[in-house]
Amino acid sequence: MSLPVSTIPSPSPAQETSQVAERRSGNFHPSIWGDYFLKYASDSNSMSSQGVAKERIEKLKGEARKMLTSAMDKPSQKLNLIDQIQRLGLAYHFEIEIDEQLEQIHRSYFEFHCGDNDSNLHTTALLFRLLRQHGYNIPCEIFNKFKDNEGNFSKSLIADVQGLLSLFEACYLGFHGDVILNDALAFTITLLESIDKGKVTGNLEKQVTHALNQPIHKGLPRVEARHYIQLYQEEPSHNEVLLSLAKLDFNLLQEQHQKELGNITRWWKDLDGERKFPFARNRLVELYFWMSGVYFEPEYEATREILTKVMVIVSIFDDVYDIYATLEELELFTKAIERWAVDAKDGLPEYMQVCYKTLLDLYDEIGYEVTRKGQSYCLFYAKEVMKNHMRTYLAQAKWFQQNYVPTMEEYLPIASLSIGCELLLGTSFLGMGDVVTKSYFDWLLLSDNKMVKASDVISRLMNDIAGHKFEQERGHTASSVECFMKQYKVTEQEAKDALRKQVINAWKDMNKELCHPTSVPKPLLVRILNFARVFHVVYNDEVDHYSHAGTKLKEFVTSLLVDPLPM
Repeated sequence: MSLPVSTIPSPSPAQETSQVAERRSGNFHPSIWGDYFLKYASDSNSMSSQGVAKERIEKLKGEARKMLTSAMDKPSQKLNLIDQIQRLGLAYHFEIEIDEQLEQIHRSYFEFHCGDNDSNLHTTALLFRLLRQHGYNIPCEIFNKFKDNEGNFSKSLIADVQGLLSLFEACYLGFHGDVILNDALAFTITLLESIDKGKVTGNLEKQVTHALNQPIHKGLPRVEARHYIQLYQEEPSHNEVLLSLAKLDFNLLQEQHQKELGNITRWWKDLDGERKFPFARNRLVELYFWMSGVYFEPEYEATREILTKVMVIVSIFDDVYDIYATLEELELFTKAIERWAVDAKDGLPEYMQVCYKTLLDLYDEIGYEVTRKGQSYCLFYAKEVMKNHMRTYLAQAKWFQQNYVPTMEEYLPIASLSIGCELLLGTSFLGMGDVVTKSYFDWLLLSDNKMVKASDVISRLMNDIAGHKFEQERGHTASSVECFMKQYKVTEQEAKDALRKQVINAWKDMNKELCHPTSVPKPLLVRILNFARVFHVVYNDEVDHYSHAGTKLKEFVTSLLVDPLPM
């Protein structure tokens, strides 16, 4: 199909000539949110009502903490309580207590394993999932007792829908070589997809339907918490303390996120971004959702603000490199970013001068804060990851301009970097204070980093599978789908199937890297995990929900940032 082209005078150095540059258009729809969140920038919420909510939350947290630390008759009760707290979105309040309880359960694993729940599939699978989530290398042979004499999972499990669901969820914590989990996943999917709905409760049926589309391990914690709170409320045996705490905490955190997004919206309005960058996607709200998916906790307010602002600029640059600019302009622009100096904008086209000045002004603003705190070295690293990112954009732009389809071996190292995990992490460190040291930056940029590489592969391939058709229609460098098809002489569907297997393998790499002992503190690794989770959610179902933000992504934004939970 022919590309939509608009002829715009080129503001290049040769401006005095009558030459024009043909500018491609991405045909992106405008922001679906507009100035909606601007109203939250002011202190419209009653401070007194927030104070009452916080006081009530502290009281309920105390009651929940007692539940967590008190003795229980059976380990299975403690496991179920921990699982409920995690799925209700409350675990960040009780990290120390949960770690202590799971360490104790892990120490008594063999005693527990042979004890009161020997034949309980649900409890065994829950034990496995929770311990692996927390970095304990529990062997998957724990599930052998549920197999028959021929080595297949027992047909007697067919009636145990809750157990099958728990086993299904546990399978996503697999490592390479966990053949039992591969078999278990195929077994549980087949049975869960064909359950007799007349023989299970409506609540359990809803859980099964949701899990088949979105397993816990690959879901965004806040999105999954919102969904689970509503299901938990429908359970006759729900704990009223946990339910009330989950609702109050969700709404209070939502109010904080709304105010942050309101302030960032005001920054965008003051920047006059829509007028300055009409060729680019305006996805400020979606990017805030994205960044809060990686760092949702209240104490990371500065991190979310920095990340959202930087990624808004990067999203504009993405469209400049992919669609709008000529190759000559891009080479000039990349050199300017390499120099990172105010006078480096001289000679750039006018619209690029605006882009460049916006970037430098933002980093000056951020740099003032980190320098004031004695962490100026953080800014150096943050600039370096930005420079690396722009180099990958230029390399891909050259492939497109030369009509070159690289091999997978050429494509992945460049395209995986351009997906932005290193950029996001290196930038996020700017807002994390004393927690981040120079060694973390060195780990991110200089080490053979399997965790980041796995996250990059997941994110890049999910993005490519979802967006390649739309991108090829508008004119874009070859994605991994085209690269794989050409290199291996296969159909589009065969290429996608092979790439999905690479995604599955990358998840297994990441699971292994999260095991004790870890190369850096676990909280940092969880951010990389969350980055991959965002891509799983935003590019699921072979749809680019970021570019086409009026689809499922609008529902997620509404549930997390617009609609409070009814109390």
